[in-house]
Amino acid sequence: MIFAVQAPSTLEAWAKVIFIAAFLLLLLLEALFPLRRRTRPWGRHLLTNLAMTVLVFAVGGLVVRRSALAVAEYAAVYHLGLLQIIPLPGWLQLILGFLFLDWTFYHWHRINHRYPLLFRFHNVHHIDPDMDVSTSFRFHWLEVLYSTVFRVAQVGVFGISVVTYIIYEICFQLATMFHHANLRLPFRLEKVLNYVLVTPRMHGVHHSVVANENYSNFSVVCRWWDYFHKTLRLNIPQQEITIGVPAYLESKDNRLVNLLLLPFRKQRYYWRTPEGERPRRQLSPGAPPPTVLVE
Repeated sequence: MIFAVQAPSTLEAWAKVIFIAAFLLLLLLEALFPLRRRTRPWGRHLLTNLAMTVLVFAVGGLVVRRSALAVAEYAAVYHLGLLQIIPLPGWLQLILGFLFLDWTFYHWHRINHRYPLLFRFHNVHHIDPDMDVSTSFRFHWLEVLYSTVFRVAQVGVFGISVVTYIIYEICFQLATMFHHANLRLPFRLEKVLNYVLVTPRMHGVHHSVVANENYSNFSVVCRWWDYFHKTLRLNIPQQEITIGVPAYLESKDNRLVNLLLLPFRKQRYYWRTPEGERPRRQLSPGAPPPTVLVE
């Protein structure tokens, strides 16, 4: 019992060190090997995103994480949820729990794009015109707050253990930083990684100003969910992608105060520029199919 109590806190202590080291490493690698050309001053962009991140981690730590762990502990004590009811080896319970969390988060991400009330909050993340590692946790704090309901349902329905939840959260945060990074990996390496993981080129398509490209690539850790649900789109060259949301490409749209107030203001038509143009892309007849990653 002593080990069971200490293990999560040990994992969390190591996680903090790993997160900071990963963020700083990706920040350095982005500067050395950028995938896309920047469009705005780097310093102001970084400070704005870090300010949003502080709010996200405050709400996430105080509300979302505590609620999810409380439900996980309750489920373990009272044997609630599918994994608690069905007798399984610990290693299999961890794998199934991890995959369930990742698959259901794919659907949660997709829901946030599909419903206008939710997207007005999620849009705060997408209007960043220079996606990089600092964009990873640039969300509106209220989006994080209402996601508590989803996280509690995730953990409760499947009976996710405390250790499984913490391990998934570590992988989730690292994967989020990795695939948001403006990092040009060697193409052959990224192609191999992308058979399993979401990578920077894959997620770059998701942040495109072209509407049907934005509505693709919703996975976070494992890229399989997009493949299974036919939302995978990889065949867009990165240098042809404009990052952001067409209606919100002005510099003032990305100021801190505007990001905090954006969900409560009248929404523009997202997929048209102020001039009324709707970005589209016509691929050539000989272009690779959507499931093939291109440079």
